[in-house]
Amino acid sequence: MDYQNMKFRIARETDRGLSICGCGRQDKQLNTYDYLADVPGNDESTDLVEVQFKNTRKGYYHNVNNLDLKKGDIVAVEASPGHDIGVVTLTGRLVKLQLKKANIKSPDDIKRVYRLAKQVDMDKYYEAKSREHGTMIQSRQIAKDLGLQMKIGDVEYQGDGNKAIFYYIADERVDFRQLIKDLAATFHVRIEMKQIGARQEAGRIGGTGPCGRELCCATWMKNFVSVSTSAARFQDISLNPQKLAGMCAKLKCCLNYEVDDYIEAGRRLPSKEIILQTLDADYYFFKADILAGLVTYSTDKNIAANLETITAERAREIIEMNKRGEKPAELQADGSTQENKGPIDLLEGADLSRFDKAKKKKKKKNKEHRESKETQNVQNAQNAQNVQNAQSTQNTQNTQNTQSSQSSQSTQNTPNTPNSPSSPNPQSSQSTPRRNRPQKHAPQRDNSQKKDTKPEQK
Repeated sequence: MDYQNMKFRIARETDRGLSICGCGRQDKQLNTYDYLADVPGNDESTDLVEVQFKNTRKGYYHNVNNLDLKKGDIVAVEASPGHDIGVVTLTGRLVKLQLKKANIKSPDDIKRVYRLAKQVDMDKYYEAKSREHGTMIQSRQIAKDLGLQMKIGDVEYQGDGNKAIFYYIADERVDFRQLIKDLAATFHVRIEMKQIGARQEAGRIGGTGPCGRELCCATWMKNFVSVSTSAARFQDISLNPQKLAGMCAKLKCCLNYEVDDYIEAGRRLPSKEIILQTLDADYYFFKADILAGLVTYSTDKNIAANLETITAERAREIIEMNKRGEKPAELQADGSTQENKGPIDLLEGADLSRFDKAKKKKKKKNKEHRESKETQNVQNAQNAQNVQNAQSTQNTQNTQNTQSSQSSQSTQNTPNTPNSPSSPNPQSSQSTPRRNRPQKHAPQRDNSQKKDTKPEQK
């Protein structure tokens, strides 16, 4: 094959019809996969383009200047008043299908694309976006002061900052004429109020559902259909509000996805009120697998006893036989009885006392640990007592030594002559109490000493 002289261009960066241009998301919500992005002449088929703004707000515009627009380009589009800044999310033939889906019929609703956004436009755009959060908080306070039963969920400024859209949620009709006046006087911009529902608010905020995927209302769903609990009943889902409610505190939209298949499959099943009569016993309806077409019957009306599972066709055959007055021998077509499978024992062959043994070992370890602690505490107390006893004995020895040293010093300091200044005065003993007076032989000893000294003086 001569690849050089081919008249068509080989599409690159694609595989099995998947195009990078079609799969690009640009971190925007409600992304549309453009499966015609790599088809030659797709962009030239129409001048309509889809432009997306903050969160889920989209608009459709005419490319009157024949700009080479691609998915992801930032453009300045016509607005009233001024201009707005958005991102191109879709071009080509699929834009016409999106127009039908959005139910846009009037040509006046489709405006023009001015130009690709310049740096001046982006500066104004970022400056306007920086005021959105503060405006939302302040507007909530104004609505609260006016006593309005409404919640302002989001605020979106226009690209040039001349207009602000306030998205609010209200259960009843709200008269916000005074609110618009107060908002216009506070923020000095043109005010537009848009009421949204709980599902639309969840789509604007975004998030991850219990299935692990991004919310449907934030990725592809635009039109919201009412959901009722009958959809859960048809699919044999337990009516648990916590399981059935989504991020918006409403019933999940995905309950309606498969309800039609369940309704169609449920028509092929026999009625729950019909009793199947056999030669052995009567069987009552117990449960059904709707999509598989299997029905389980029980011999007891209230509890699960002798369960038998048969197909819906076999159940109809038995019902026709019962109408003719006939009773089959068994529910199964081949006459075999289904073995009742008991509950699976996950601990079969395992020793249930292994946990008790571990507890005993643990108790023993704890007991040994406590005993070792107690013995250690007793030893510490004994050591402390021994230290105190040693200190007390040492203190007593020190006191005894000091007393003996003092007594020895006092005996050494007693003088031999009566004229010494340190000798005791016999007259001073009269001032002491009677019980402390010295004995009578003490002055006699002094007199004897004086008598002995007189001859020596002569």
